[in-house]
Amino acid sequence: MTDDSTSGIDRSKPSIARVYDYLLGGTDNFAVDREVGDFFLRELPGSVALPFANRQALIRAVGAMAGGGVRQFVDLGSGLPTSDNVHQAARRHDAGARVVYVDNDPTVLAHGRALLAADPRTTLVRADLREPEEIRRHPEVRRLIDFDEPVGVVFSAVLHHLDDAERPADLVRWWVDRVPSGSLVYVSHFRSGGSSVGDSGRSSGGTEEGRRAERKLRESFGRGRWRTDEEILGLLDGLDLLEPGLVPCPLWRPEPAGTGGVPADEGDLSVWERLISCALARKP
Repeated sequence: MTDDSTSGIDRSKPSIARVYDYLLGGTDNFAVDREVGDFFLRELPGSVALPFANRQALIRAVGAMAGGGVRQFVDLGSGLPTSDNVHQAARRHDAGARVVYVDNDPTVLAHGRALLAADPRTTLVRADLREPEEIRRHPEVRRLIDFDEPVGVVFSAVLHHLDDAERPADLVRWWVDRVPSGSLVYVSHFRSGGSSVGDSGRSSGGTEEGRRAERKLRESFGRGRWRTDEEILGLLDGLDLLEPGLVPCPLWRPEPAGTGGVPADEGDLSVWERLISCALARKP
């Protein structure tokens, strides 16, 4: 990316969104982002499975939400547009689906707004995830989202970038309290050590690879914490967890994979694929 026309883009510091973009094979990143990404590619081979597993699970979850009748979505901390996005996944099931993307990264805003400029049912709002009231009262959110109808609220690979002091569970609860019954909340999150809640019943996050990856992200961005499965489930407290519950992303309703089959349990996954889990829950 060489266009400096958008004010606020800082080439001197890595961006979470741009590092993800680089690991997913995108080009909207700078040398400082590639330096972080290259650490994972060189020092932790196979770790690129994390962002890919996360993205694929997100698209399946959005499809499940839209297929179940949810017609409007708020994607919090959306990151840079990639080959398949929330509005595209939703519209495969409902052509009228409306989507609000929320991010505060100037690069995301520049590229996302260019992509969505001609789409009246999709918008990108500049706001901080930690300021939900500002998001909800934004004119574009009010234009597209009817909070009297079920909403799909998406926290994809974003809450692990918040420290405990930033109270991520309270942030999820804020949104849950303001959407009606039948709304759906999707969370994906990096896993730390601790007992697994999945069918296999074993821990998969307490690995040296996971600890090194977590340290690198904290060193690069100065924030964030990976959480145990129990802590991730706590983010969805009071909601009805939908099948298959909280599981590693590749195990969340995988698509048939032809003759190769689909993963049956955690034992079929790489160490990296076991380090990110997701869940979809409904507000009663």
